[in-house]
Amino acid sequence: MAEQKNVQEQDINQLIKVRHEKLQELQENGKDPFRITKFDVSHHSMEIKENYDSLEEQQVTIAGRMMFKRVMGKASFCNVTDLKGNIQAYVARDSIGEDSYKDFKKYDVGDILGITGEVFKTKTGEISVHASSVTLLSKSLQILPEKFHGLTDTDMRYRQRYVDLIMNAEVKDTFIKRSKVISSIRRYLDGEGFMEVETPMLVSNAGGAAARPFETHFNALNEDLKLRISLELYLKRLIVGGMERVYEIGRVFRNEGLDTRHNPEFTLMELYQAYTDYHGMMDLTENLYRYVAKEVTGSLVLKYGEHEMDLSKPFERLTMVEAVKKYANVDFNDIHSTEDAKKLADEHHIEYEDRHGKGDILNLFFEEYVEDHLIQPTFIMDHPVEISPLTKKKPENPEYVERFEFFMNGWEMANAYSELNDPIDQRARFEAQEKLLAAGDEEANHTDEDFLNALCIGMPPTGGIGFGIDRMVMMMTDSPAIRDVLLFPTMKTLEK
Repeated sequence: MAEQKNVQEQDINQLIKVRHEKLQELQENGKDPFRITKFDVSHHSMEIKENYDSLEEQQVTIAGRMMFKRVMGKASFCNVTDLKGNIQAYVARDSIGEDSYKDFKKYDVGDILGITGEVFKTKTGEISVHASSVTLLSKSLQILPEKFHGLTDTDMRYRQRYVDLIMNAEVKDTFIKRSKVISSIRRYLDGEGFMEVETPMLVSNAGGAAARPFETHFNALNEDLKLRISLELYLKRLIVGGMERVYEIGRVFRNEGLDTRHNPEFTLMELYQAYTDYHGMMDLTENLYRYVAKEVTGSLVLKYGEHEMDLSKPFERLTMVEAVKKYANVDFNDIHSTEDAKKLADEHHIEYEDRHGKGDILNLFFEEYVEDHLIQPTFIMDHPVEISPLTKKKPENPEYVERFEFFMNGWEMANAYSELNDPIDQRARFEAQEKLLAAGDEEANHTDEDFLNALCIGMPPTGGIGFGIDRMVMMMTDSPAIRDVLLFPTMKTLEK
């Protein structure tokens, strides 16, 4: 096996050497492709195929990467791939000239060509372009992997995404859909009167979520800063300032592990709407998901792996207590103390920490017994106050808060609150977080005095929500891992 690999590497090195020699010959003859700065394209491949009846015998100009070439004496065929797909070109010596045809025969798979010619169908019925001119726009000096063994190395696909996009049409389609997901979200929210804003990525206090931040140092001010872990606290400041509906789609950074659903930098969308609550956020979530699914997939039924999720039906709404009772047959309405909750956890072999209260243990039961069952779109509401430091308490039951998490496919897809706007209560919550921090919880929040000052100025009743855009794209594209929907996922640096 090792010997075969060495032979392949030798063959590839020889082919690369030949390509460099071809480039040198072109340059010596005044035909350096890298001196070309512009090429006017009139059509993409799919436009020609979809509009053949009106384009037959019309002149078009296409450009793309040559992925196949078959030379047959005085005439040849090649296949060119562009953003929209691929199309065949018929290249004949008598149509492009003897010198140009001689050059064309030396072009390699991977070269980028510009082709002008008439649209026609071959005898086999394939829509093609009969070339009248062929221009070499860029010389490929590397061998595409399919030449020998295909791009099957998953690690290499992520590290060299540019090659992955060339070789795998379905990968390109995934990222085209990702762009559509984000533009659809923007269209929906803009239509609902939301304003898109931008907030700082470098912050002195990374709050708004339970996560460990990345830390850095700003030389000019000689200050330690952190990369943001959420968008929340700055967006709420804007609600205080009178911007009644705001949202941001941006990167956040969490110093956590890597797995199929987590990457240390990912795309989050958060929005805040004054004068509504978490019920308003549920309605918005249902409508937004239906809108985006229809725009991106053309259907309200999403297929992910072995599951189908129907977005056309009203999304189920359960409190966390109801969900645990439904799936674990344990009713936390009957649990009245932390001691009772810990005893129940011991009986069910659920591990907890000494600092955990009754609400924390309810959440542990939920994670153990409920999450995997939440395949269809479901809102889990009314979380315990212990795990929700920024959320308004339920007036009739202050052990719980007006919060929901949105689940599909057993995944958390969104997190929403009736936002806490009581500065006195918020300070007490921050103080509780500071105690957790002192006890060794690296994900606990620091007190944010400027945010507390903003709340003292006065924030109206507000509903807020955060969506994980990457998971949403995974769902819309049936992608098994978050790395499949990130163009350049975080990878360990290869040793030289």
